[in-house]
Amino acid sequence: MQGKARFIFPVIMAFFMALLMTAVITAMNLGFQANYLEQWLKAFAVAWPLASCVAFVAVPLARHIATTITNAIGE
Repeated sequence: MQGKARFIFPVIMAFFMALLMTAVITAMNLGFQANYLEQWLKAFAVAWPLASCVAFVAVPLARHIATTITNAIGE
């Protein structure tokens, strides 16, 4: 990945992962109560920035691991 895309991609990927995970975990912990949306948005507001920071490390690491595995199995 080149240029600005290598900075934009992890943030977008983290957005979707945090969106899904906070929605599911909030529902599992609280159920769909009257304040579900408020509680979910609070969790998402914390999770997205954290997930974005982690993604900057995780994306290159995952790419390296995937390349290592595919080279080892002859892909």
